Amino acid sequence: MSSAADFDADATNADAAVRRRVGLVYDERMCEHDTPDGEPHVECPDRVRVIWKTLRDAGVVDRCVVLSAQEAEDKYISLIHSKRHVDLVRSISSKKFDSKRNRIASRFNSIYLNKGTSKATYLAAGSVIEAVDRVAKGDLNSAFAIVRPPGHHAEQDEAMGFCLFNNVAVAASYLLNERPEYGIQKILIVDWDVHHGNGTQKAFWKDPRVLFFSVHRYDFGCYYPATDAGSHVMIGEGPGKGYNINVPWEHGRCGDPDYFAVWDIILIPVVKEFNPDIIIVSAGFDAAINDPLGGCCITPYGYSVMLSKLMKFAQGKIVLALEGGYNLKSVASSALACVDVLLDGKPIVGSSKAYPYESTLRVIESVRKALSPYWPSLAVALAENLKSDKAPPLELIDGSSDSEPEASAELLEDIMKPLLDLKINEGPKDDVLPIWRSELGKVDVWYATYGSNMWNSRFLCYIEGGQVDGMKKRCSGSLDKSPPKEIAWKKFPHRLFFGRDYTVTWGPGGVAFLNPRSNSTDAAHVCMYKITLEQFNDVLHQENISSYDMSTPLFDKDALAKVANQQTLSLEPLKCGWYHNVLFLGEEGSIPILTMTCEFDDIEKFRSGKIPLLAPGVEYANSLVRGLVEGKQLTEAEARAYIDDASSKLL
Repeated sequence: MSSAADFDADATNADAAVRRRVGLVYDERMCEHDTPDGEPHVECPDRVRVIWKTLRDAGVVDRCVVLSAQEAEDKYISLIHSKRHVDLVRSISSKKFDSKRNRIASRFNSIYLNKGTSKATYLAAGSVIEAVDRVAKGDLNSAFAIVRPPGHHAEQDEAMGFCLFNNVAVAASYLLNERPEYGIQKILIVDWDVHHGNGTQKAFWKDPRVLFFSVHRYDFGCYYPATDAGSHVMIGEGPGKGYNINVPWEHGRCGDPDYFAVWDIILIPVVKEFNPDIIIVSAGFDAAINDPLGGCCITPYGYSVMLSKLMKFAQGKIVLALEGGYNLKSVASSALACVDVLLDGKPIVGSSKAYPYESTLRVIESVRKALSPYWPSLAVALAENLKSDKAPPLELIDGSSDSEPEASAELLEDIMKPLLDLKINEGPKDDVLPIWRSELGKVDVWYATYGSNMWNSRFLCYIEGGQVDGMKKRCSGSLDKSPPKEIAWKKFPHRLFFGRDYTVTWGPGGVAFLNPRSNSTDAAHVCMYKITLEQFNDVLHQENISSYDMSTPLFDKDALAKVANQQTLSLEPLKCGWYHNVLFLGEEGSIPILTMTCEFDDIEKFRSGKIPLLAPGVEYANSLVRGLVEGKQLTEAEARAYIDDASSKLL
């Protein structure tokens, strides 16, 4: 779909006539941040050493301007991070913390600390500030900050995911708030690290001066950092609404053609509209081929094409800041390809003949739908016939209405060109269903639901597919779309409560859980649907937003016998889901009654506040009310009182 030949020859020749001034920042002192006892870790000092050695051996360093790394000043770091967090990072390497360092690190998610951590972290942030400063004021055309520890996961008051200070967010805020004389009013941040840049997203959530774009593995919320924040529906808030774009892959294995499709169909059209003054890339190379954590397969050529397309904007003012990347060979070759682009203005020699996954098109369509009210270039819907490598020429459908801005002819032309050649890899075709489906399709169970699925129309979304009023996301449905054979209502001696604070399906607010431990003083209304065990597996899969491929069942006959004997069964493939614990509630007419909820350990987390307890949002509460009323269990007033009571009781 994209190749070096796509780039305008005249522009390339003109660029070659002008020597590009490219800055590099590297400092060996950043290697002093290491595991406390020198034990192996993927985020190791050799990551930056191997990049620097590769650039030097290739003769690239001699063609660049080598910048001196400086420690960032607290006043600049405090533009993003709290005083408490800044004070902690500054002092963590001091002697007085020698006996506390490991204990403090254990309080954070995926963090280690040692005597060299403070200096390395300040140098990393300061190096990115130095790079953006020199590019913004015109001393350099572009720059690459080869820094560690990385930064895009770090939030205002929390280190996580190997990140302590958010280097890119600090640098962007520095330009916008501390250097008005540079005239930088709009910044594009592109995060192509395989993990979602949650910290950067939060930093500019309400800020229209920053367009934040992240393409990352999401796996339906199961991939690190494993929250809903990386969903495509997270588009910003207030004045920043529409300025946060997430492209969440449904699985690993995405490579050059998938990223090229996203660049051509989403990112590049939006960047043309946004017209940034400078671009900062959170350049993680853990989506590179053979990375031990990423599971994706971008080649060095792929990175070079992605970067070359961005260089057409902001007068080529681009700063790359290293984030992740844990295969030393891949991170070095990918970094070299990017620096070659900064110097030469065009991709390295290469090609990509594979096609994007079918799921890539599905994600692209979802992202465009969510963002089209804010970006006219995304308002042209993709045609249904863009399905395979044999698809006829793409038709563009006018998706505008009287209240929406129309995409200009120029924008339509810009979008049409890459789409006309786009071919989709649907993967191997296999019309034979797994044998377990026919076997479990003969076994009936009662699925007992106490939350939004008490509303029959809502539950049918899990069977037939679709969505109902209030839902922000469609359900895929079950393979067997037969309706429930029977519906019944009962009460069970378990405590209903509401927890968590946001879901992709319902938005802000808590959702229903059932305490797996029974108590004779509690009584929860439950709607029971008689469905097959095959359908129950599909409901489990959808309820837990799992990336499990369903080639084998999540819950088979052996699991059914086991849960009947021990009352609860936690399903390992769904561990990151909220409802991975299957609960046996007895039998009705010799047919087992099953529900799904959290684990016993989660109850303690709810009690301690580690997981929030929160009343349901309006739309979610309404779904429960409709279920209870239409099921003739309670009046509307009684149903709302029932929900209020469950929301207010202490666990």
